[in-house]
Amino acid sequence: MYAEKLEALQLDLDENGLLQDTQQWNETVAHWLAQQNGVGPLTPAHWRFIYALRSYYVKYRFPPAMSLICKKEGMDSHCVQRLFCTCLNAWRVAGLPDPGEEAKSYLSAM
Repeated sequence: MYAEKLEALQLDLDENGLLQDTQQWNETVAHWLAQQNGVGPLTPAHWRFIYALRSYYVKYRFPPAMSLICKKEGMDSHCVQRLFCTCLNAWRVAGLPDPGEEAKSYLSAM
């Protein structure tokens, strides 16, 4: 289902699986990115986290401590690992741009 829709979009992903053009992001793209990164079906908790993460990035232009987003959304401090396995997966699914090498290292380690 998502594959057919995405074929028409011609998404450009970098070598880390991040969208090169963040304007291509939408919920269909998020579902596909989640599937590609081994994240289960996106639940309401996933969407709350995704939209909170996107909102934080728009406001501050850098990655937050992911536990901050968990706390802000009323979830346990390890929600990102439970929902996305890694912070970098959350970043990918949220369709956010390459945060730089240092941030990717931090996001991959979490």
